[in-house]
Parts: sequence; structure tokens; C-alpha cells
Amino acid sequence: MPKQVDHRGRRETIARALWRVAEQRGVAHLTMRVVAQEAGISLGQLQHYFASRAAMLSFAVEFASEQTARRVEQGLERLGDRPHPRDVLRLTLTEMLPLHAGARATSRMTAAYLLEALHDEAVHEQARRGLLHGRALIERLVRHAVADGHIDPDRDPVTETDLLLALTGLTPLIELDVIKPPDALTVIDLHLDRLFARKDQGA
Repeated sequence: MPKQVDHRGRRETIARALWRVAEQRGVAHLTMRVVAQEAGISLGQLQHYFASRAAMLSFAVEFASEQTARRVEQGLERLGDRPHPRDVLRLTLTEMLPLHAGARATSRMTAAYLLEALHDEAVHEQARRGLLHGRALIERLVRHAVADGHIDPDRDPVTETDLLLALTGLTPLIELDVIKPPDALTVIDLHLDRLFARKDQGA
């Protein structure tokens, strides 16, 4: 009986190898040959699963997004049945920053992916859809918080969403050691405290 090959598993193995290269050696080394070596397979085997560097990066970013979503879900479970929207937003934002090994690899890989998107129309559209989806999730959280009375109704959810996502711009400051992770968390907490301060509560 022929041996069954776990194609999804092989793709995930390659994606994890790509993460390690991005984390340990930098995006300049994200070539198909280097990733194949890191994954312990031949270049030909890698090309069986990914026809191009862009395709390899696209899958690796999608897989990383799945892992990030899983970490957020696990964090939400720890927050209990009815977590406060401030806590949900904080959890989501902190998972977007390179504050631990998994997130750092994702951050560096995403940087390479976005550079690819500037020159590849198909990658550009895929990256754009992913960013739009992520932004929509944040805006939905903000709108629910406004509707439930946690945020003042005079706050514009669209603008507040953009301001929250602007906090992910702390990434290069963290990566280049301009600020420390605790400083980034302080900025996030201060912004959320201001966002969730209700005027009618004397805040």
C-alpha cells in the first residue's frame, strides 16, 4: 500500500523553517534554497509544494496568521466567558507586536511579505485582503464597545480603529531596540485607558 503523504504537514514544516530563517538570519536569506536546507529537504521537494518564493511566503504568512488567531483564542479563554472589550483589544494588539519568539518571526516574515507585495500584483491583493480582514475585526470590537457603553458614543469607530492599528507601528522600534517591550505595553495600556474613559463616569 503506498505511503500516505501529509501534504499540509509538509507545507507547515516548510513554513516553520521559513520562520526560523527569518527569526535567526533575516529576510535577506529567505530564498527557496536556504529554506529548503533549513527544512531538511531538497530544493526540488520544496518546489513541489511552492512554485515560487512569493507562494512560499504567502502560505507562511497565512499559517502564521492562523497561529496568531489560535494564541488570541487561547488568551480569550483565559479571560473567561464575558471578557471586557478593553482586555480583548489589548490581547489582540499585543499579539500583533514582536513581544515573543513566535510573534517576532511573524513580524520579520511579514516585513518580507509586504516588500514582495509592492512588486507582485497577486501578492499585493492577497496582503491587502488580509489587512482589511484584520482591520475589520478591530473595528467590530470598537463598535461593540461603543454600543455596549464602554466607549463614549461621540468617538468615531473608524478613527479609533486606525489609531489602535497605528500602535502596531511600534514594531520597528521594538525590533531595533529603540524601546523595550514593557514600554510598548505601557503605551498600549495608556491609549486603551484613554479610549475607555467615559466622560459621564467622571474619567
